[in-house]
Parts: sequence; structure tokens; C-alpha cells
Amino acid sequence: MSSLLIKNGRVVTADSDAVCDVLIDGETIVSIGRNLPVQADQVLDATGKLVLPGGIDPHVHLDMPFMGTFSSDTHETGTRAALHGGTTTVIDFVLQKQGHSLREALTEWQGRATGTAVGDYSFHMAVTDFNEHTRAEIADIVAEGITSFKAFMAYKGALMIDDAQMVGLMQEVKKHGALVTVHATNGDMIDTLVAQHRTQGKLSPLYHYLSQPEVTEAEASGRFTDIANYTGVNAYIVHLTCEGALNQVREATRRNQRVFVETCIQYLVLDASLYQEEFEGAKWVMSPPLREKKDQETLWAGINQGLVQVVGTDHCPFMWEQKQLGRHDFSKIPNGHPAIEHRMELLFSEGVSKGRISLQKFVEVTATNAAKIFGMFPRKGTISIGADADLVILDPKRKHSISAETHHMNVDYSAYEGWELTGKIETVLLRGQVAVHDGQALVGKGYGQFIKRGVTVF
Repeated sequence: MSSLLIKNGRVVTADSDAVCDVLIDGETIVSIGRNLPVQADQVLDATGKLVLPGGIDPHVHLDMPFMGTFSSDTHETGTRAALHGGTTTVIDFVLQKQGHSLREALTEWQGRATGTAVGDYSFHMAVTDFNEHTRAEIADIVAEGITSFKAFMAYKGALMIDDAQMVGLMQEVKKHGALVTVHATNGDMIDTLVAQHRTQGKLSPLYHYLSQPEVTEAEASGRFTDIANYTGVNAYIVHLTCEGALNQVREATRRNQRVFVETCIQYLVLDASLYQEEFEGAKWVMSPPLREKKDQETLWAGINQGLVQVVGTDHCPFMWEQKQLGRHDFSKIPNGHPAIEHRMELLFSEGVSKGRISLQKFVEVTATNAAKIFGMFPRKGTISIGADADLVILDPKRKHSISAETHHMNVDYSAYEGWELTGKIETVLLRGQVAVHDGQALVGKGYGQFIKRGVTVF
């Protein structure tokens, strides 16, 4: 095994902040301290730089079948782009097909990821058809290290389960100490509004946004937290976007309930003014849609209040040609946007550099909390002896800009074209190997490993 020494960096974790050295032997961290008196095969000087835990993005959709097409990033291209942006581990969603088993879906997703992923990865299991056969499969899925199960409260006829199925899923998942995550929007109300707009000939991307008002998310978030409180299951709301939904979580805390909350980088930095009558707005058609300025303020506050524990991406990119499927009908625009590569730098620039969050809070919401919630801590999400040497070296003062011409995601436009950022990731280590350095990927297809997860330790 080879050794690597990172010297003189400002090493920041969720609970520590000090200038010191980090010694890596093989894939793991073996020593941390000031001026370590050791020799190593490779030395990286991090003077004036930040040394951070590798990011964990627990919400990505790679090579996913959706709305008649597939998301454009594969497990190879998507995890490579993630590495360029400092994210060393992603959790992808396996989607059960209605009428089929969880095992069939898992086998399909394993076939796409195994031997192709460049960065480390794990899976959530999305349950779209909960029945007695599905119930019987859950124990085996958990035993394989997939300890989180997703439910959809929208997309009727494809992904959505009803409240009776939700109760059954939660009760079974709780038996195994696992976690239920949810897409919390009121699918019936959204479908009704979509139909109304289409009947009225209102077909531009603006009406995607207007078909999913805040109440659709707030109502579903409250219903989910109530059912989770009744069943006692570990509960997690994905991609929460708005004040109304977060207020439902606040109410849940009044009865001493714990609900984990994830928002996504786009909801912190983009808003609904991007939705216009012109088709250009299709770039930001995602579900839930972008919200208002007041919702951004609520989410930043929620991070600092500890109500929002994770910032992910819901990375689900489509080529511009694929977005054209909905040029004449917003309901046919594939939902999703590209962000896997930009999450950490955007959050650092807009959050840390602008004084909205602390460095340690940044580490919490980009790495540590996800590792704890999704059963990877302390192997992932921190810098400690015995942990995987997943590390990011970031220059906090270096300025740069985002462009489709320079990003590494397999998509031909950027949702953040021309954005000027402060803070640049220069070197990324994955399990002790320099995976990215100065914009060059140094590990290849198949280097990424499946990460078998335990239960929540948060």
C-alpha cells in the first residue's frame, strides 16, 4: 500500500477546525496531527487551503427511466462529475416497477452501476407497489446494506403509493430499524391543476410551477409527518423547498418528533422568477419547482436552526433535446436539472463565503449528516483515524465561473451558466487515491465501490 501526507491544511470537520497534517495509508486515514514526523510516498501541501471530508450527495438519479426517456448522466459520467465537484459518494434511487419485485429493480440498477461507477455509491429503494410480496422482500434488501426506502406521494399510475400502502411500508421498515424517505407533494391536487391548465391552453413552462403551489407540498409534508409519528418509523423528507413544508416539520417537533429534512442547492440559490412563458424556463422544470425568495430565506434559516440537516441535488439531468419533448406541453417536459458537480462549490460560495452558514455547518450538511442518517458514519463523512480517506482540498479565495463548456456532467446546458463563485475545489481524494487534481480525473470507470450501509446513527 502507498502512503500520502497532506500537510499544513486547515482541516475542518463537523466538530473540529485546526491547521494540521493528515496521513493516509492505503485507503484509510491513519494519523492526524501538527507537523507529523513521518515520510510518505506522496506529499500534498495544503497551506492556505481547506481540507474537508468528501461530500455525500444522498439524492441523485443516474441513468433513470422517466417520462419516456432516461436521465442523461450514467453511473460513470455522473459519479465522475460528482468527484470533480468534491462529492465522493452518491446515493442513487432504485425504482421498483409497479407489478414487479424490489429484487428485479435492484438487479437492473446493479447492472448499470457495477463496474462503471467512478466514485463510490449506494442505493435507496423506491417502493412504488407495496404489497405482501414487497413486504417480504424488505428484510433481505436491508441485509444487503440498502437501509432506506423511498415513497412517492405524487406521480399516480407510475410511482405514487396511497396512504394505506404508506402505513404498511412504514410499519415493515420500522421492524428492521431502517428509514423511510418521501417525495412529499399532493399528487392528486397537482394532477388536477395540470389538467385545468392544459384544458385552458396554458402550456408553457410557467404552468409547471403554477400547477405545484406551496400548499401541495405543505399538505403532503404534514400528512407524511403525521403518519410517520403514528408508526414511529425513522422519517426523512427529500428535496423540501418551501416555508409551508418546513413549518409542518416545526410543528412535528412540538410533539417531540424527529423528522430529517433535505433541501437541494437549487432551492437555496434559484427562484421561480426563472419560469417565464418562453421555453427557456424548461431548464428549471423540476418537481417540486423552484419557489420564492421568502422560501430561500426560510431554508437558509432552517439549516442554521438544525431543522434542515442535508443539502443534496436531486440531480436528474436531461439533454436540451430531451427537454424539447414538452415544447408544446409543459406536462411532457422531463423533470430534473443538473447539479451534481456544483453542489459543494455553490454552497460554499453562497453560504460560507457570504456569511450565511459556518464552515462546520457546511461540512455537516454536505457530508457528515448524510453519513450519519444513511448509515455510513464514521467510515464516510468525516476526517478521523480509520475513516476512508475521502478528502477535498479547497482554495477558499479562488474565483471561477460555471459553464456548460467546462463542466463534466453529460448535459449540454448549465442551470448556472455564468455564475461567478468564490472557492474552488482543487484536489479530491477517494479512498486514498487522488481522484481529481486541477480539473483532471485520475481514477477511471469501475473505481467506485458499492457502499453497504447500516442504520441511522444520527
